[in-house]
Amino acid sequence: MELDDVADELYAVPPEEFVAARSARVDDARADGDRALARTIGSLPKPSTAAWVVNLLVRSHREEIEGLIELGGLLREAQESLAGDELRALNTQRGKLLAALTRQAAAGAREQGHPVSTAVANQVEDTLRAAMADPEAGEAVLAGRLTSPLSYSGMGGVTGMRPQLRVVREPAPAPARRRTAGDGDRRAREQERRDREEAARREAEERHRREVAEAREELAAAESLAEETAARAAEERDRAGELDERHEELRARVEELTAELARAEEEATEVAAELRRAERHRTTAERQARDAAAARDRAEARLHGLEDG
Repeated sequence: MELDDVADELYAVPPEEFVAARSARVDDARADGDRALARTIGSLPKPSTAAWVVNLLVRSHREEIEGLIELGGLLREAQESLAGDELRALNTQRGKLLAALTRQAAAGAREQGHPVSTAVANQVEDTLRAAMADPEAGEAVLAGRLTSPLSYSGMGGVTGMRPQLRVVREPAPAPARRRTAGDGDRRAREQERRDREEAARREAEERHRREVAEAREELAAAESLAEETAARAAEERDRAGELDERHEELRARVEELTAELARAEEEATEVAAELRRAERHRTTAERQARDAAAARDRAEARLHGLEDG
């Protein structure tokens, strides 16, 4: 027994059957002697109604959900290059697509005997919007194991960034003072003066070398930055050209997905109508069969009575 297989099974059953199914799998794991797996299965949370509806939608319309998430990625890439009117038009089409998928999800839940309330439908749409806006949310939705609905506020920032460290150079050692034999010894004082001058000269040369080295480092860094920014500018120009092309692809993809969903909704409506007619015909046929069987029984009883008399 693998945990992934058990999770896939549990999050596919209706919410009211989840606890019983989970308990059965816990018992199976214990019977296999795997107590760790049994504890893990027992800790799997029961999904909310909205989460179950989304899981059901992913299992029945995975291609449409993948298309929705793909469209979200394209919109994120194209958002910087689109004009205001174009972006508003795409947002309108995105809203229609989300609404259509939400209706598909509600229809699938009704077929399973779970009518969807307005509040649950709103949570389903929020979850699909989050999957469209955030790659991690999209992966979570496609896994088909949601336990609660998702939402996306569009806010947030980068956390956990490392601080920039500043290199502190070790100071140059102070020149050692030269002891003289006495204040009256001119030669000793002259030597001390020359030693101080020599130390100052060496310190100035060392400082000059450090400054030259730092200037060279700064120049190399500036040249590298200039090359990087020039390359980045070229990349952005290429990217802008690519986004112009993807803009048209994006519009075509939105229209295609919207048309596919419209066709799917129409087909679902037709099938539901046929199902209702079939149910009525079945009820009528069963009633007629019962009436015929009763008439047969009565005729048989009458015949037996005549024969016995």
